[in-house]
Amino acid sequence: MELSDAHFMRLAAALESPGRPEEPIRVTIEQLSGLLCCTPRNVKFILRRLEEKGLISWKPGRGRGHASSLSFLRSSEEILEEHFRELLAQGNMKEAIELIGTLEASSHHLRERLWTELNRQMGFHSEPETPSGQDVLRMMRNRQIGRLDPAFVFTAFEAYIIGQVCDTLVSYNDADGKFLPGLAHTWEHSEDFTRWTFYLRKGVRFHHGRTLTASDVKYTLERLFEVNSPSLWQYRDVAEVKTEGEYTICFCLSRPNLFFLHLAGSLYLSILPGDVGVSDIPVGTGPFRVANLNEDVLTLTAFDTYYGIRPLLDRVEVWFLPDQKGSERQYELPGTDTDELPPLNQYDNSIDYAALGCRYIAFNLQRQGAHHRKEVREALRILYDRTALIRELGGTRYTPADSFLPWVSKERRIEERSLEEAAKLLRLAGYAGEPLRLSYTPKKEEGEEAEWLQRRSRLVGLNLVLHPLQFGRSAEEIMREADLLISEELLEDDWEWGMMNFYKNERNYPHLLLGRANSDMLDRELENVFQLSPCDRAASLLRAEQLARDNFWLLHGCHLNKRATLSQSLLGLHTGLFGFLDISKLWVKSADKNRQA
Repeated sequence: MELSDAHFMRLAAALESPGRPEEPIRVTIEQLSGLLCCTPRNVKFILRRLEEKGLISWKPGRGRGHASSLSFLRSSEEILEEHFRELLAQGNMKEAIELIGTLEASSHHLRERLWTELNRQMGFHSEPETPSGQDVLRMMRNRQIGRLDPAFVFTAFEAYIIGQVCDTLVSYNDADGKFLPGLAHTWEHSEDFTRWTFYLRKGVRFHHGRTLTASDVKYTLERLFEVNSPSLWQYRDVAEVKTEGEYTICFCLSRPNLFFLHLAGSLYLSILPGDVGVSDIPVGTGPFRVANLNEDVLTLTAFDTYYGIRPLLDRVEVWFLPDQKGSERQYELPGTDTDELPPLNQYDNSIDYAALGCRYIAFNLQRQGAHHRKEVREALRILYDRTALIRELGGTRYTPADSFLPWVSKERRIEERSLEEAAKLLRLAGYAGEPLRLSYTPKKEEGEEAEWLQRRSRLVGLNLVLHPLQFGRSAEEIMREADLLISEELLEDDWEWGMMNFYKNERNYPHLLLGRANSDMLDRELENVFQLSPCDRAASLLRAEQLARDNFWLLHGCHLNKRATLSQSLLGLHTGLFGFLDISKLWVKSADKNRQA
């Protein structure tokens, strides 16, 4: 903001009459000197500057100490709005967002207007003033991104970004359940499935310019063991990795593995260059490279020498607004964490998709409490009724879940049981009103479900205490503080791998919360899963899920229907990992019909 505008704002805040901004105000130079913290001489210079800019009308009083007349010709809200637009035009999104945050609660309508203007800057934009005509996507997230390291990828959004920056040897095609070439153009296995060989494409470049070779694949896998990645459960059978020339890599296994293509296509095995040290900014071979990453923004730029089809977008900016989690003016493009959509029907091009997975409640059996009694957990199964959730809360909940897999839930009969049954189970368990702490993240629907479940629990005498968590809380903190946890699991398109990862990854809640004895029971169900045929493998996964369901270790909630709401200038809509839009295929339709991006 220009200094003269800042002076105007200070004077307006102190002197402007609400509702009558142009009414003359009697004031002395000495008063203004105190307000502006400067000498009377400088006050006169400032007043002349404000008059030249058409911000005020000034009529000096006659003689020393006599009152003068000051009129504000524009309102402070107009100046703020003008400055806000200047910040947006300059690409200073952080400063613009911070400006909104400085507004007082009484400036409600101004805040609404500024959020509306900010939303107009989100989504797709063409920048024809640049020599090449840059096409840019901007979006906002209500929390900062975690560690962008394939060895430790945890949240869906981190995985989504890594999938745009890095590539794997093969990729899973959910349309037919088969694998497509990735960095490897073809592959083969020995008759007994103990040796898998991949033949790499030639001329593939990393973002830092070097050509991919087999040694990079070997380095990537060995690094997972060096850093003790939570993904190691899937690579324990790898006895040796051999490079046979620059473009052939062999994995020698200690026992047969019919599932190895799924592991080769796992995000954990996103190929990294062996000559680049560990960094907050990953270097990959993907369609986008990380140009900038800090606490405010992640900037991706198209990788011009990508071995596949270059993205049609030139730049993607993801702005982090951790303090705006509840704002209706927050705009998240794909897979929003809240139900909030852009205001005023600005964006009337949308895509709906049923997320693979569901929301659920997990019990923390690492903490002592009444929830160790199976009857108490079953009572909560009745209280956390999926049919009633949809009927009473609606939202993105579209069908009751009895599995992470919608097609399995559809085959099951899910009955709505009475609250009296829940009360009877509590009496049978000898429950005496002990408090149970229910934790959940600040996502809107999770908060709704927590409050809804608390109200139902009171009806049967269950003392459920709500304990909201902040984004970024560590698993260790959750284990210390929560008896129950509302969470959400979104499975990869490769759902078999996703289910295995949920139950076998030591960073996931079954291992963290259920305790050693119970997680060992789950592990035994999946002990030899890599050696099974596809049919037997699926049956094994469903048995593990049934074990968790029968013991009420995990209570499935509802399957969710996600929506991305976007500008009509958006074309090339394709959902990718976890239902997020594949930004490598998106493009902007220019307002100029003679130009196409």
